Amino acid sequence: MDTRHLEYFVAVAEELSFTRAAERLQAVQSTVSSGVAVLEREVGTALFIRSTRHVALTRAGGDLLPQARTALEAVERMRSAGARATGRVSGSLRVGLLTNLESLGLPEIFGAFHREHRGVELSMRTSPRGSTGLVDDVRRSRVDVAFCGLAHDELAGLHAQVLRRQPFVALLPAGHRLAGAASVGLPDLLDDEFVDMPVGFGNRKVVDDWLRAASLRRRVTLEVPDLSAVPAYVAAGLGVAVVPQQTAAGAPAEAQGPAGIAVVPLVERLVWELSVIARGEGRSPAVDALLTHLERHLPAA
Repeated sequence: MDTRHLEYFVAVAEELSFTRAAERLQAVQSTVSSGVAVLEREVGTALFIRSTRHVALTRAGGDLLPQARTALEAVERMRSAGARATGRVSGSLRVGLLTNLESLGLPEIFGAFHREHRGVELSMRTSPRGSTGLVDDVRRSRVDVAFCGLAHDELAGLHAQVLRRQPFVALLPAGHRLAGAASVGLPDLLDDEFVDMPVGFGNRKVVDDWLRAASLRRRVTLEVPDLSAVPAYVAAGLGVAVVPQQTAAGAPAEAQGPAGIAVVPLVERLVWELSVIARGEGRSPAVDALLTHLERHLPAA
């Protein structure tokens, strides 16, 4: 029995979609479909109920799924033992990235990893749902390692190394009524329009969760996909923002000063955490090698 066919089966079973399974495995959809069909012939029964709009496990497929996972984990343990014995690491690694991580120097860090482990093929991607999407991608094995900005207590069951902890600050247009204040509270800004990232991004979630817990609401009238762009929109007078401190520190010069933005500390103790995450168990030698490399070059704050 080809272990690749088991991988196809598990991916389709978890995604309940041949298309998403193929994307997750970086394979052609027809290859995934034919691999599952071969496995069905080998076990002598259908594993999925297929229609043009719906994919579901048959009873036999549900029974086989935990056994397939166990078999794949056993194969991975064998590969890990072989890699430890030879000292060589190979395979592919899918890394999930966030925007606005320039301060970490990731190109140089990944370049050093590539030179050290030539047998590992690196690919990188982002998620349109930000940190929330990347955490889901790791849990569903769509990516192997990811950077995310969710709180540590939301990463249960995952390997998570906190890299940075930063307070939030308010960004206000230079002419704002509170631009000269020593500090500002979130409730004082709720009459303003907000510039923020889309729902699902870690920094947005921290603020939304605090407001929800306080039974308060705000108006986000402009969503931008790149955190580093937020200061420029605030400087243009399109709203106020609440962002991690490094975003304010990295604002371009033209967005600072009397014609740009004012950076004001928040009264509330909101903290943004940046972590690198991976599955808690069943990791490949390549994943462990990258985690070790990142820990060496990006020590926890």
